[in-house]
Amino acid sequence: MTTATTAPRPIESPPPRRPLDPGLTGTTSLLRLAARRDRVLIPASALGLAAFVALSAQATFALFPDLASAQASMAPTLANPALVAMYGPISSLGLDSIATFKSVLLGGVFLGLLAYVVVRRHTRTEEETGRLELLGAGVVGRRAALASAVVLGTSAVLLTVVLTVGWSIGVGLNPAGSVALGVCWLIIGLSWVGVTAVAAQLTSSTRGTAAWSLGALAVAFLVRAVGDTAASDSPARFLSWLTPLGWGVKVSPYGENRYWLVLLGIALYVALVAVAFALLERRDLGSGVLPSRAGHDRSTIASPGALTLRLVRGTLVGWVVAYVVLGLVLGSIARSVETFVDSPAVADMLKALGGGVAGSVTDLFFATELHFAAIGASALAIALVTRMHTEETTSRLEALLATPVRRVGWALGHLGIAVAASALVMVVGAVVAGVVHGADSGDIGGTVGRLTGAGLSTLPAVWVTMAVAMLLYGALPRFTGLAWAVLILFLVLGEFGDLLNLPGWLLDLSPFTHLPGLPGGTLQWPPLVGLTLVAVAVGAAGLAALRRRDVG
Repeated sequence: MTTATTAPRPIESPPPRRPLDPGLTGTTSLLRLAARRDRVLIPASALGLAAFVALSAQATFALFPDLASAQASMAPTLANPALVAMYGPISSLGLDSIATFKSVLLGGVFLGLLAYVVVRRHTRTEEETGRLELLGAGVVGRRAALASAVVLGTSAVLLTVVLTVGWSIGVGLNPAGSVALGVCWLIIGLSWVGVTAVAAQLTSSTRGTAAWSLGALAVAFLVRAVGDTAASDSPARFLSWLTPLGWGVKVSPYGENRYWLVLLGIALYVALVAVAFALLERRDLGSGVLPSRAGHDRSTIASPGALTLRLVRGTLVGWVVAYVVLGLVLGSIARSVETFVDSPAVADMLKALGGGVAGSVTDLFFATELHFAAIGASALAIALVTRMHTEETTSRLEALLATPVRRVGWALGHLGIAVAASALVMVVGAVVAGVVHGADSGDIGGTVGRLTGAGLSTLPAVWVTMAVAMLLYGALPRFTGLAWAVLILFLVLGEFGDLLNLPGWLLDLSPFTHLPGLPGGTLQWPPLVGLTLVAVAVGAAGLAALRRRDVG
């Protein structure tokens, strides 16, 4: 009898360990997609910011042949507290520092805004529209969208810095100071890549992200302004070291050139990005870490225009506050403008920028600044018009049009709010500036009236830019964003065309070229009526195109 023997079972080797998935699968693909969508926005913005520095410097070099003339004309006003609060303290009294006085801090703020736009668009906006959920159904890691947005935002900042440094050196600015200027912008830009990445995780909407990110920028600007304008022996001076904007100013381009401060910016950038990824793990797709505020059971909104006004009220409040601050700064600076513009070259520059004003130097100053304020009002109007494209691409418009609402009426609501908002901010800025300057001159009523009329005279040009945005949205919705490029073109032609000696026919393309030089100049109605008719015609063409095309 034999017994069956069982062969020993082979020892099974454990299954191979799968590598840990960091959640970054598909990051490269999402980055290519995001870069393609922003292929116009990022290069155009980078070139525009670089030109802002280079063209301003060239204009200053053309006005002042030597350092002595520049110091004699500009030194008395550079210590004005209102000017320091707006533009930051000047690095030194060298010609390069004077030439870039306005562009160091403001350019850094604009770069921070660019970083905010790029990061928010490819994080929270993608989630709110549902596109990220659709992409997430494929082979895309949880962290891929945030990683691609951070990389693209960082690349936009680096591209802008490189172009600015190279162009600045090319126009004759000191190379060491130009690199320090790039360091200043790098600190601010990278910081707001991180701030916006965190804000996109905290809230569940694009408006919430805007409130956190732009609110942080406003607070940082205010804290830095308080620190920079405090007395030299005041403890409040330390406030400038508490914000990235203060670090950027402390770099002191074309002065002490403190390159080491970039370490603070990089450290904050790394910390904020790490926090953003940590918060990403604590929330669900489409939601935020912070709970959303519950709405009302019933709504009193009875029209598309009222709905639009409800949605943009936070934006309008922010712009009104900004123009109140602008009016305070302009009114404060105007009191000493007579003392520092004692050079015929400076007066000629203000006359060119202000549209050929024939009044006093103070009139030249106000005309110049009000024209720049009109550029800001145009940006507000464009933002209110182009949000229609966002409403359409997120399918919210489709749900609204399923009701008795008609698309033309809905679009007219946006246009009406844009018209009223642009007029409101110009009036607010002019009134505040008039009150502040009128209190010094002893004629508040007359000054307010003159500046208000001057501010209102710029509105036809503002409405032309708004109408161009409406035409692009109505006829070519995919190219709605080009309205910003058109505004930049109008700015360069209208405000810097004379300084750059551009041909007359090219200057006439900008509506800002045809504005009267008020206050101080003569009010000419034909150009204003003509610009208004152009705005109406272009806007009507945009509405007709919207009515004929398919939505979505």
